[in-house]
Amino acid sequence: MSLPLAKAGGARVPDAAGRWALVLLGAVLVGTALSTPMVLPAVRLLLGALGLVFAYAGASRLLRARFGPGFDPGVWLAGTWLAAIVLAAATADLLPLPESLDPSEALTEPTYAAPSAAHPLGTDQYGLDVLGQIIYGARVSLVVGLGGVLIGGTVGTLLGLTASYLRGRVDGAVGWGTDVLLSFPPLVLLMALAAVLEPRTRNICLALGILVIPSFVRLSRAAGLKVAGQPFVLTARAMGATRRRILFREILPNILPSVLSYALLVVAILIVAEASLSFLGLSVQRPAPTWGNMIAEAEAEFQTHPFLLAPAVPLFLTVYSINRIGDFLRAGKEGD
Repeated sequence: MSLPLAKAGGARVPDAAGRWALVLLGAVLVGTALSTPMVLPAVRLLLGALGLVFAYAGASRLLRARFGPGFDPGVWLAGTWLAAIVLAAATADLLPLPESLDPSEALTEPTYAAPSAAHPLGTDQYGLDVLGQIIYGARVSLVVGLGGVLIGGTVGTLLGLTASYLRGRVDGAVGWGTDVLLSFPPLVLLMALAAVLEPRTRNICLALGILVIPSFVRLSRAAGLKVAGQPFVLTARAMGATRRRILFREILPNILPSVLSYALLVVAILIVAEASLSFLGLSVQRPAPTWGNMIAEAEAEFQTHPFLLAPAVPLFLTVYSINRIGDFLRAGKEGD
């Protein structure tokens, strides 16, 4: 009886060694990419990316071996990143960051300075700290993503909920308005709104919120139609419950999980949309930094100063993390 245990125990040792080997290999590749400035930027980027892949694969296997096969390290990493970026954006004014907002305050700083201890991600053409601009730019992306969903989700859900219950002319009017908004190409609609509204964070939230209203209308209307025919709703109506009570006490709580799950996905979409508008010069303007306008300014210089494309990394990680957590929540809901 002891022989199988010994074999099983002996099999775990090389497995653990292999996992640690992946982590160490990833660390070596990342360290090589960071410590070899003479190598071409593309090669350093490739080495760094491979190092992160190997390190993540090894760490994932180690964590699953420790906490069980159901442990999802990707979700935990995504949650950690989102918590870190939200905390950094909220406390940016309190962090010991070099000047990153006002070019007149950075006249003595070198322009296009390479990453160093004073400027971990270097400086831009104005001598402003890139890391500080990324953190301040996170405020715009997060506020626009959450604000746009709050506006569009609230209006769209209420309209779809009302249409699903009242039917008739109300449903037809809401459907017509939804079709009108959907008939405009999103970029054309955003450009038209940007031309009318001043490019400020509040107005960008409003424009993107209007853009996502139709999707929330259709989702809440479809979910509301299913719930409106359920026995508990028919019973409440037969007992003389008011429309408001039926809508907000009977139907809304039952469609809210689906709406919130979809809203998380829309937050990621709006963050990318804001970055695209900033890249096109239609969102918040300089000197206020956003991830999009930082990437746009880096377009002409990234070949000689690749560190200027650093804002693309938090943009990718934030959108990926939101989508990863959203997939995890949806999978849990379907499992229930």
